[in-house]
Amino acid sequence: MTPSTTRTHTDNHRTLLRSHPRTFQKTRFVYPVLSRRSQGISVGINLNPDKICNFDCIYCQVDRTRQSETRFVEMSQMLTELEYVLDLISSGSLYLDPRFSKVPTDQRRLNDLAFSGDGEPTTYRNFDRIVEKVAQVKRRRGLTDTKLVLITNASMFHRKGVQRALSTLNKNNGEIWAKLEAGTADYFQLIDRTTIPFARILENITYAGQLYPIVIQSLFMRVENAPPTQTELVAYYKRLEEMVLAGVTIKLVQIYTVARPPAESYVSALADEELQQIAMAVRQRLSIPVEWYPN
Repeated sequence: MTPSTTRTHTDNHRTLLRSHPRTFQKTRFVYPVLSRRSQGISVGINLNPDKICNFDCIYCQVDRTRQSETRFVEMSQMLTELEYVLDLISSGSLYLDPRFSKVPTDQRRLNDLAFSGDGEPTTYRNFDRIVEKVAQVKRRRGLTDTKLVLITNASMFHRKGVQRALSTLNKNNGEIWAKLEAGTADYFQLIDRTTIPFARILENITYAGQLYPIVIQSLFMRVENAPPTQTELVAYYKRLEEMVLAGVTIKLVQIYTVARPPAESYVSALADEELQQIAMAVRQRLSIPVEWYPN
């Protein structure tokens, strides 16, 4: 392979990892992406096509200035789209599509079905019912090794319906990926811009993590060209330590940075060296699994 070919291959791969459109072909609710964290194909299920979210994160890549044409999730349509996308993956037809034709051979695998999208999925009014329906599809297709992933800000774990959904996840090779990217309430508000108290998020993650192994996803960035202060990072490490001492099983901490255009122009990515240092600090302080993802 020539240097120019290698550069083209790398650029195509980077574009795939950074491009996560919420629709695919004619689908409205289900979309495949090449995930940089799973290093395989993730099938996203967008439960917030109206783009409404209870957080307004400064780094969010969702364009909320444009109104979505689809405002409500139609259960039957969503399940039909899920079957369609899974058929494309199992048959290999997905990789005939120009957007996926350059996916490396070793990443042409279905890694997970992820409840994610244009807002917080647990705010969906029938979240527990839709999780069970997707789990049924997964079981019927014999996708035992395929994970069922909830990508969440952990704001709704105190709701009974969401608690039922978490139980369903756990019974179907599920993982909870809970967002935690602050150590103090002030920094939490700066980054996530929400009326929900930071204490509620910490309580909810602790509640879920005491019942089920949990993945902590932490996105760090520069704000006005300034990285998180050492004081803030130490507070973040302390929050993780408090969770472990409270009996939370942290399966993995994911450290990463901005990969796609953020909501605010004053937000930018950390350097790989900075991400690595944060990951090393978590590992040294807590002796828990940590992965960091190059920008």
